[in-house]
Amino acid sequence: MPERFRKEFILQDRVVHCLKRKSGKRTYNYMIRYRRNGCYIVATSNNLEMAKVKFIQKLNEWNNRQLAPATARSNMVNGVSTNFHEFSTYYFENYRKRKVSAQTYYNDMCRYKNHVYPRFGKKTIMGITPGECQQFLDSFLEKGMTKTNNELYSLLNGIFKMAIAHNLMTQNPLSIVVIEKHQCKHGKALSKVEEKQLLEGLSGTKYQKIMAIALYTGLRPNELETAKVEGDFIVARNSKRKGGKIEHKKIPISPMLRPYLESNMKIEMPGIQYIREQFNKILPTHIFYDLRTTFYTRCEECGVAPPARDEFVGHSSSVLNATYTDLSDEYLLKEGEKLVW
Repeated sequence: MPERFRKEFILQDRVVHCLKRKSGKRTYNYMIRYRRNGCYIVATSNNLEMAKVKFIQKLNEWNNRQLAPATARSNMVNGVSTNFHEFSTYYFENYRKRKVSAQTYYNDMCRYKNHVYPRFGKKTIMGITPGECQQFLDSFLEKGMTKTNNELYSLLNGIFKMAIAHNLMTQNPLSIVVIEKHQCKHGKALSKVEEKQLLEGLSGTKYQKIMAIALYTGLRPNELETAKVEGDFIVARNSKRKGGKIEHKKIPISPMLRPYLESNMKIEMPGIQYIREQFNKILPTHIFYDLRTTFYTRCEECGVAPPARDEFVGHSSSVLNATYTDLSDEYLLKEGEKLVW
């Protein structure tokens, strides 16, 4: 089969195009595309069957929007649509996107498309009742999905508050809705035996270096994609900065990390899903985010000063400190040398 091919096939009575493109040595990316009569839909995935599923979902969403009652689609108040889906799209694109990180925005859109839109997409926003919202959110509690329940409550709350600000409604339907607070589970640090087991288990593979960087820098999974070596530091974009603010953090290349970079300073980032798979094979009782917990724990154990530790992990110890403290490279390197165990 050639590296790139193009073919047409019939899907739900529509002619669509499927392109297969090489994305790695042994991996491919599939793009399914349809563009005709004012409809433009694109779905991509590294798995053809998943690409089909995504495409069908988007196709159904587009068809549902076309079948929605004309009054729900076209009524405008103060220049914005009263249709829940159209107003939500307006809110996400003009407000939500500007307040949160790109990853948070992507997660919000996935939750909306998978859960919120199928339930409320065709309704007018002022026609949604507290009872409907309670029933919707309770359905996730019944499945034991407390975290999803809380996330969807927060998502809907933002939409309804914005609708009130635009004079589309006078009361928030969630004001009397009862939810159960999700109890966050804290990460579990790896033991030193497990650290050795993880890195030795990946010896000779392309995953060992990136796993060592995650373990000895405490970078969040989505920050690893931006990591690069600059002198004696690993530099990466801090993903927790909101409002479009771009901020980078610098973590010294500690004595523990140095051996994994000596032969080649270039950082090659495999797909995060593949990294997680490798991690789970070796340490199935942990989650990948536990590497960040491990790094924070080692900073405490090795006596790294709190201001340097917070700088490494991307925390702001306080508003006052964040405003008036500018730690020197020399100081950060000195604290980084303490990371030996």
